[in-house]
Amino acid sequence: MSDNKPKASKVADADMPIYGGLGMTFMQFPLLSSWQNSEAEVVVSGVPYDMSTSGRSGARFGPEGVRSASINLVWEGARWPWQFALDDHLKVEDSGNVLFKHGEPQTLVDNLEAHIDKILDAGKTALTFGGDHFITLPILRAYAKKYGPFAVIHFDAHTDTYSGGTKYDHGTLFHHAITEGLIDVEHSIQIGIRTAYDYENHQFEVLDAAWVNEHGANATLERIKNRVGDKQVYVSFDIDGLDPSVAPGTGTPVQAGLSVDTCLKVIRGLRGNNLIGMDVVEVAPAYDHADITSLAGATIALEYLYVLAANKGAGTDYLSK
Repeated sequence: MSDNKPKASKVADADMPIYGGLGMTFMQFPLLSSWQNSEAEVVVSGVPYDMSTSGRSGARFGPEGVRSASINLVWEGARWPWQFALDDHLKVEDSGNVLFKHGEPQTLVDNLEAHIDKILDAGKTALTFGGDHFITLPILRAYAKKYGPFAVIHFDAHTDTYSGGTKYDHGTLFHHAITEGLIDVEHSIQIGIRTAYDYENHQFEVLDAAWVNEHGANATLERIKNRVGDKQVYVSFDIDGLDPSVAPGTGTPVQAGLSVDTCLKVIRGLRGNNLIGMDVVEVAPAYDHADITSLAGATIALEYLYVLAANKGAGTDYLSK
């Protein structure tokens, strides 16, 4: 009779939750397989984490959803309205998902910050898919070490500057970013807000969704550019900034939001600004319809990459005057 006992499962000791595997890369960009040999200017990363949500969970599947939806954007070559093919002018690689131990949130904080450190120390920039919005805080900490305080353009239905209740969650990250001195809040702006906040003590400039929807992309861009000036700019895009009619797949949807068209025009209009990084967060595919939220997230991220290429002198778009 054998004394061999079945080996215990190592799942509990894994450095990646079982839902965190990489199915495909964003836009079929090459997988970053070697940091030493990487020629990427932009590194895409996924953060399948949603343990900081105050509403519905599910954003852990956001990176997978956005990457999968991006396959619908690959076939064009040159994405309308741009007049050049992105991969002819900008080198992008996908590093897969950030590793962490499920049930040990501090491992996510530490590993994500270290991962962004590695990207920035290599002279590259980061495009990150969440995950809930808390993931932006470790990213901002890494960026602040590299750049010092910088401006933030934040698309969202919520200000995420809340200081009561849970100390660290997806609604408190910008409170901590301000108190830790990570960002230059005097040159930062929030777009699409339509929930309550402390109006008297709020330090961001706010363009609420009603104002943006009434005045349009050009007026919004004018206000943004006046606010950020020539500062280095990080863009954080919470998908619930969009109206639930076009982005139902998110944990805390709020009616009367922004249109995808307006947001694309605003991002396109950031050409010429000193853009240093971006995240797209809070996509929760379980609540989506026909993948339209994931597709919106992928489209917005791709538009940002085209702006980076245009800032290198790649070309222009059909709509520029």
